[in-house]
Amino acid sequence: MKPTVGLIGLGLMGGPMGQNLLRAGFPLVVWNRTKSKADELVREGAKLGADPREVAAQADVLITIVSDPAALEEVLFGARGAVEALRAGSTLIDSSTVSPDLARRIAAACAERGVDFLDAPVTGGTWGAKKAELVFMVGGKAEVLERVKPVLEAVGKKSLLLGPNGAGQTVKLGMNLLLALQVDAFAEALALVTASGVPAEKLMEVMQSSMARSGVLDVKAPMMVKGEFPASFPLRLMHKDVRLALELARDKGVTLPCGAAAYATYSAVLDSSKDDPDFSAVARFWKT
Repeated sequence: MKPTVGLIGLGLMGGPMGQNLLRAGFPLVVWNRTKSKADELVREGAKLGADPREVAAQADVLITIVSDPAALEEVLFGARGAVEALRAGSTLIDSSTVSPDLARRIAAACAERGVDFLDAPVTGGTWGAKKAELVFMVGGKAEVLERVKPVLEAVGKKSLLLGPNGAGQTVKLGMNLLLALQVDAFAEALALVTASGVPAEKLMEVMQSSMARSGVLDVKAPMMVKGEFPASFPLRLMHKDVRLALELARDKGVTLPCGAAAYATYSAVLDSSKDDPDFSAVARFWKT
């Protein structure tokens, strides 16, 4: 019999993950701060928990994937938080993007209750979530990852064990910093080329045939050229992730001059945005 999976957070990533868990035959209990986001999963067979604690009490494996550290702390340690209800022998997998320090604090709280913990943020975007092709960056014990692999394989194509608790979040912050810099750099080059009278498509043509080619730009560059930014990875979340990377860098005594400059650019665009665009909307900086 398959383990019961609890899923807290049903946004752009969590909603499709829930659908794939149901398709794989896992009993599923869900909760989301905005209750209506659970409606479709409930129609497809999931149970709706009244709060995070009720979800955790029913789960053999609990997955959390929420927007930021404050939201994660609330669902785990708040008044009706999940941690207090986790059973000994169960596993908590956090796929949010937060600080490595918070991941280690969650691991310690779980250990006190005999609960295993993996920090396992994801990459792959909304398209990867829908196709069950996410990649998990995992911090924790190899034996715990091996035990929950059937659950992760229902929603992803690869789980990479990167070290002890906190390692998954560390690598995720480094990777998202790189993605933010790539998109910001392309936006700068795009502004320079188009201001000089050369069509944006010419830059893309050369880029795709050179060492400047990038997988992320295969997806983001067409959006930036069109000036259309439907969110598969919202700007507000990338802004948060770059901030977390800079905070980690300060803690470790590492200077990130490019990261700091990009953060200022993303901040300016976020502050001036009246919508909730994709992070490729950093290109708007040169339109104002």
